[in-house]
Amino acid sequence: MPTPKSPDTGRLDQLVADARRAAEKRETGYRERALKIYPWICGRCAREFTVANLRELTVHHRDHNHDNNPSDGSNWELLCLYCHDNEHQRHLEAATGRSMETPQGSVATHSPFADLKARLQSKTPK
Repeated sequence: MPTPKSPDTGRLDQLVADARRAAEKRETGYRERALKIYPWICGRCAREFTVANLRELTVHHRDHNHDNNPSDGSNWELLCLYCHDNEHQRHLEAATGRSMETPQGSVATHSPFADLKARLQSKTPK
């Protein structure tokens, strides 16, 4: 005669089933697909990743459109967190015409050492 499942066992079975469904759903996500297609190496700095630090490897959309997810992965590249942030910063700067070197799009015109050679020569005794 089969023994009835205890409430805890039934709850555990439900939890495991939910976890499996969530894993299957993630498998169909673009990140999981990209991690299966490409080697776990940053496309910019060539840093290699393992299971232990894989959370630091991100999927970058080359055309910056997160809805463009072709099954062959042609719009994706794997980048580490740092390179991914840098890529998006460069994209923002290009879109606004600004960069980190020229915060307001202006160029520095002051040259603090322009007459340094002349000043040094005038102070040296002959």
